Amino acid sequence: MTDLPDFALPDYALNDAVPLPAPSQAFLLGLATRRSAPAQALVAPGPSDDQLDQILQLGARTPDHGKLFPWRFIVLGPKSRAEIAEKLAVLAETQGRPSKEQAVLAKLTAAPLTILVVSTPIPNAKPVWEQQLSAGAVCMNLEHAASGFGYSAAWITDWYSYDAEAAALFGVSESETVAGFIHIGTLTEPPLERPRPDLTAKVTRLP
Repeated sequence: MTDLPDFALPDYALNDAVPLPAPSQAFLLGLATRRSAPAQALVAPGPSDDQLDQILQLGARTPDHGKLFPWRFIVLGPKSRAEIAEKLAVLAETQGRPSKEQAVLAKLTAAPLTILVVSTPIPNAKPVWEQQLSAGAVCMNLEHAASGFGYSAAWITDWYSYDAEAAALFGVSESETVAGFIHIGTLTEPPLERPRPDLTAKVTRLP
Protein backbone atom coordinates (compact mmCIF):
# COMPACT_ATOMS: atom_id res chain seq x y z
CA MET A 1 0.00 0.00 0.00
CA THR A 2 1.26 3.48 -0.85
CA ASP A 3 1.53 5.69 2.23
CA LEU A 4 -0.01 9.14 1.73
CA PRO A 5 -0.03 10.55 5.28
CA ASP A 6 0.12 14.20 4.20
CA PHE A 7 -2.62 14.09 1.58
CA ALA A 8 -5.59 16.36 2.26
CA LEU A 9 -8.50 17.16 0.00
CA PRO A 10 -8.71 20.79 -1.10
CA ASP A 11 -11.59 22.63 0.52
CA TYR A 12 -13.48 24.35 -2.29
CA ALA A 13 -16.34 26.68 -1.47
CA LEU A 14 -19.43 27.07 -3.64
CA ASN A 15 -18.59 28.84 -6.92
CA ASP A 16 -14.84 28.66 -6.33
CA ALA A 17 -12.82 28.21 -9.53
CA VAL A 18 -11.62 24.60 -9.61
CA PRO A 19 -8.22 24.17 -11.29
CA LEU A 20 -8.23 22.64 -14.76
CA PRO A 21 -6.66 19.17 -14.99
CA ALA A 22 -2.96 18.95 -15.81
CA PRO A 23 -1.46 16.10 -17.88
CA SER A 24 -0.53 13.26 -15.54
CA GLN A 25 1.16 10.04 -16.62
CA ALA A 26 0.59 8.63 -13.14
CA PHE A 27 -3.16 9.19 -13.45
CA LEU A 28 -3.27 7.64 -16.92
CA LEU A 29 -1.20 4.68 -15.76
CA GLY A 30 -3.64 4.16 -12.91
CA LEU A 31 -6.52 3.99 -15.37
CA ALA A 32 -4.56 1.69 -17.69
CA THR A 33 -3.68 -0.77 -14.93
CA ARG A 34 -6.93 -0.63 -12.95
CA ARG A 35 -8.21 -4.12 -12.23
CA SER A 36 -11.04 -5.24 -10.00
CA ALA A 37 -9.76 -7.33 -7.12
CA PRO A 38 -11.11 -10.78 -6.28
CA ALA A 39 -13.29 -9.86 -3.30
CA GLN A 40 -12.38 -13.02 -1.37
CA ALA A 41 -8.67 -12.15 -1.59
CA LEU A 42 -8.92 -8.71 0.02
CA VAL A 43 -7.22 -8.62 3.43
CA ALA A 44 -6.06 -6.04 5.98
CA PRO A 45 -4.92 -3.36 6.04
CA GLY A 46 -7.86 -1.33 4.85
CA PRO A 47 -8.39 2.42 4.83
CA SER A 48 -8.01 4.38 8.05
CA ASP A 49 -10.92 6.50 9.25
CA ASP A 50 -9.35 9.62 7.71
CA GLN A 51 -8.71 7.83 4.42
CA LEU A 52 -12.27 6.50 4.40
CA ASP A 53 -13.64 10.01 4.83
CA GLN A 54 -11.58 11.20 1.87
CA ILE A 55 -12.54 8.20 -0.27
CA LEU A 56 -16.21 8.99 0.38
CA GLN A 57 -15.71 12.65 -0.50
CA LEU A 58 -13.91 11.71 -3.72
CA GLY A 59 -16.60 9.19 -4.57
CA ALA A 60 -19.26 11.86 -4.20
CA ARG A 61 -17.59 14.08 -6.84
CA THR A 62 -19.55 12.42 -9.60
CA PRO A 63 -21.72 13.50 -12.56
CA ASP A 64 -25.21 14.24 -11.28
CA HIS A 65 -27.86 15.78 -13.55
CA GLY A 66 -29.78 18.31 -11.50
CA LYS A 67 -27.49 18.18 -8.45
CA LEU A 68 -29.87 15.72 -6.82
CA PHE A 69 -27.28 13.51 -5.09
CA PRO A 70 -29.56 10.48 -5.72
CA TRP A 71 -27.51 8.00 -3.70
CA ARG A 72 -26.25 7.36 -0.19
CA PHE A 73 -23.53 5.34 1.52
CA ILE A 74 -23.68 2.63 4.16
CA VAL A 75 -20.23 1.86 5.60
CA LEU A 76 -20.01 -1.77 6.73
CA GLY A 77 -17.27 -3.00 9.02
CA PRO A 78 -16.38 -6.64 9.75
CA LYS A 79 -18.85 -7.03 12.65
CA SER A 80 -21.93 -5.80 10.82
CA ARG A 81 -21.12 -7.83 7.70
CA ALA A 82 -20.56 -11.01 9.69
CA GLU A 83 -23.90 -10.61 11.43
CA ILE A 84 -25.76 -9.88 8.19
CA ALA A 85 -23.99 -12.74 6.40
CA GLU A 86 -25.29 -15.16 9.03
CA LYS A 87 -28.83 -13.94 8.44
CA LEU A 88 -28.35 -14.12 4.68
CA ALA A 89 -27.17 -17.72 4.99
CA VAL A 90 -30.38 -18.61 6.82
CA LEU A 91 -32.44 -16.71 4.23
CA ALA A 92 -30.67 -18.44 1.35
CA GLU A 93 -31.38 -21.84 2.86
CA THR A 94 -35.00 -20.92 3.56
CA GLN A 95 -35.45 -19.79 -0.03
CA GLY A 96 -33.84 -22.96 -1.33
CA ARG A 97 -31.05 -21.13 -3.12
CA PRO A 98 -28.33 -23.27 -4.72
CA SER A 99 -25.06 -23.81 -2.88
CA LYS A 100 -23.27 -21.47 -5.29
CA GLU A 101 -25.42 -18.56 -4.12
CA GLN A 102 -24.74 -19.44 -0.51
CA ALA A 103 -21.00 -19.63 -1.18
CA VAL A 104 -20.80 -16.07 -2.55
CA LEU A 105 -21.48 -14.77 0.95
CA ALA A 106 -17.75 -15.28 1.56
CA LYS A 107 -17.15 -12.28 -0.72
CA LEU A 108 -19.21 -10.16 1.65
CA THR A 109 -17.10 -10.81 4.74
CA ALA A 110 -13.51 -11.03 3.49
CA ALA A 111 -12.43 -7.40 3.02
CA PRO A 112 -11.58 -5.10 5.94
CA LEU A 113 -14.14 -2.54 4.77
CA THR A 114 -17.19 -2.34 2.53
CA ILE A 115 -19.04 0.71 1.26
CA LEU A 116 -22.59 -0.05 0.16
CA VAL A 117 -23.76 2.45 -2.47
CA VAL A 118 -27.53 2.78 -2.45
CA SER A 119 -29.37 4.33 -5.39
CA THR A 120 -32.08 6.69 -4.10
CA PRO A 121 -33.88 8.13 -7.15
CA ILE A 122 -35.97 11.22 -6.51
CA PRO A 123 -39.45 10.87 -8.08
CA ASN A 124 -40.60 13.43 -10.64
CA ALA A 125 -37.13 14.90 -10.97
CA LYS A 126 -34.60 13.96 -13.64
CA PRO A 127 -35.04 10.61 -15.46
CA VAL A 128 -34.59 7.72 -13.03
CA TRP A 129 -32.11 6.05 -15.41
CA GLU A 130 -29.85 9.11 -15.22
CA GLN A 131 -30.08 9.10 -11.43
CA GLN A 132 -29.12 5.42 -11.36
CA LEU A 133 -26.20 6.12 -13.68
CA SER A 134 -24.98 8.70 -11.19
CA ALA A 135 -24.97 6.05 -8.46
CA GLY A 136 -22.96 3.77 -10.75
CA ALA A 137 -20.48 6.58 -11.35
CA VAL A 138 -20.10 6.91 -7.58
CA CYS A 139 -19.15 3.23 -7.40
CA MET A 140 -16.42 3.71 -9.98
CA ASN A 141 -15.16 6.86 -8.27
CA LEU A 142 -14.85 4.98 -5.00
CA GLU A 143 -12.75 2.31 -6.69
CA HIS A 144 -10.45 4.94 -8.21
CA ALA A 145 -10.17 6.75 -4.88
CA ALA A 146 -9.27 3.55 -3.04
CA SER A 147 -6.64 2.85 -5.68
CA GLY A 148 -5.20 6.32 -5.16
CA PHE A 149 -4.48 5.41 -1.55
CA GLY A 150 -2.82 2.17 -2.62
CA TYR A 151 -5.70 -0.20 -1.87
CA SER A 152 -7.53 -2.64 -4.11
CA ALA A 153 -11.28 -2.76 -4.53
CA ALA A 154 -14.05 -5.01 -5.84
CA TRP A 155 -17.46 -3.79 -7.03
CA ILE A 156 -19.91 -6.60 -6.22
CA THR A 157 -23.67 -7.07 -6.29
CA ASP A 158 -24.68 -10.78 -6.09
CA TRP A 159 -28.17 -12.13 -5.39
CA TYR A 160 -28.70 -10.38 -2.06
CA SER A 161 -28.56 -7.02 -3.86
CA TYR A 162 -31.75 -7.85 -5.77
CA ASP A 163 -33.71 -9.71 -3.13
CA ALA A 164 -35.94 -7.27 -1.19
CA GLU A 165 -35.82 -9.29 2.03
CA ALA A 166 -32.05 -9.57 1.83
CA ALA A 167 -31.52 -5.91 0.96
CA ALA A 168 -33.63 -4.90 3.94
CA LEU A 169 -31.05 -6.50 6.22
CA PHE A 170 -28.63 -3.79 5.08
CA GLY A 171 -31.16 -1.00 5.67
CA VAL A 172 -32.14 -0.64 2.00
CA SER A 173 -35.79 0.36 1.61
CA GLU A 174 -38.27 -0.79 -1.04
CA SER A 175 -37.92 2.53 -2.89
CA GLU A 176 -34.13 2.12 -3.15
CA THR A 177 -31.82 -0.22 -5.03
CA VAL A 178 -28.31 -1.47 -4.43
CA ALA A 179 -25.85 0.09 -6.87
CA GLY A 180 -22.97 -1.94 -5.52
CA PHE A 181 -20.93 -3.21 -2.61
CA ILE A 182 -17.45 -1.69 -2.87
CA HIS A 183 -15.11 -3.98 -0.95
CA ILE A 184 -11.77 -2.34 -0.13
CA GLY A 185 -8.57 -3.87 1.22
CA THR A 186 -5.13 -5.10 0.29
CA LEU A 187 -4.08 -7.85 -2.12
CA THR A 188 -1.08 -10.00 -1.26
CA GLU A 189 -0.51 -10.81 -4.94
CA PRO A 190 -1.18 -8.70 -8.07
CA PRO A 191 -4.41 -9.62 -9.88
CA LEU A 192 -4.16 -11.17 -13.33
CA GLU A 193 -5.28 -9.23 -16.39
CA ARG A 194 -8.73 -10.12 -17.69
CA PRO A 195 -10.12 -10.05 -21.25
CA ARG A 196 -10.69 -6.57 -22.67
CA PRO A 197 -13.01 -5.62 -25.52
CA ASP A 198 -11.87 -5.23 -29.12
CA LEU A 199 -12.67 -1.56 -29.60
CA THR A 200 -12.89 -1.93 -33.37
CA ALA A 201 -16.18 -3.71 -32.73
CA LYS A 202 -17.34 -1.21 -30.13
CA VAL A 203 -16.50 2.21 -31.58
CA THR A 204 -18.37 4.11 -34.27
CA ARG A 205 -16.69 7.29 -35.50
CA LEU A 206 -18.88 9.92 -37.15
CA PRO A 207 -17.46 12.91 -39.08
